[in-house]
Amino acid sequence: MIIAKVIGNVVSTKKNEVLIGEKLLIVNPIKRKEENSWSLIEGENLIVAVDRVGAGIGETVLVVTGSTASKVIEHKNAPVDAAIIGIIDEIEIH
Repeated sequence: MIIAKVIGNVVSTKKNEVLIGEKLLIVNPIKRKEENSWSLIEGENLIVAVDRVGAGIGETVLVVTGSTASKVIEHKNAPVDAAIIGIIDEIEIH
């Protein structure tokens, strides 16, 4: 799983029929910079993910990628590389 911040959305009126009705969000992965410090990975690492939990811009989310993401759509041939499966309330590391 990847921790990411939702930074935008994608509107696509023409898309694969499996994706009709699915909300697409742009997420930016976050990495651990120092102990108790997280930072966005800038630039080229942006991901478009299907949102299955009702996330919004500015929220920190859990993202799955690869074959796991297509299982979230519940269609074995879904053309999905990333899916948001949770909204993070807090991160605690000891």
